Amino acid sequence: MKNIIAAFFLIIGFFSFAQSVPTTVYESKNYSIALPQGWKVTNDSDIINIFPSNQIGAITISEYHDLNLPKTETKKFILALYKSSDDEKKVRSKSGKKGYTEYFYEYFDEKEKLIWITKVLQKDKDMFLVSINCTQKYWNGNYMKLFNEAFESFKIKK
Repeated sequence: MKNIIAAFFLIIGFFSFAQSVPTTVYESKNYSIALPQGWKVTNDSDIINIFPSNQIGAITISEYHDLNLPKTETKKFILALYKSSDDEKKVRSKSGKKGYTEYFYEYFDEKEKLIWITKVLQKDKDMFLVSINCTQKYWNGNYMKLFNEAFESFKIKK
């Protein structure tokens, strides 16, 4: 019993002193995303890339307006991005905030050894495509946590 109590306090202590990484917020007129301080942001023809200085992966954000893509075709569109032969059922969808339908897809590129996680938010003719790509070698522990926290902080403003 004493060992269980000691282990419990050890775990509590670990999480109490776990360091949180300071973040900054990238703002566009239509969305915002929190990213770890020190990460770089580039804007390549309105495609935003966010990545750590060692460039082992990136978060990419693209937005489309006046896009005539029916919801019935969105899952096929997502699979086509990766030339994936996966079944459309692997692309999960749900009703999201502010009237957007959210699509979520995970893909592993065997050839390049890259992990891809993609979220698409679609409403009428507006679409936001947010994806993570990270080399498999680094997709563990802290990098996975940092990428996922930034990815989950993505918020549409309107």
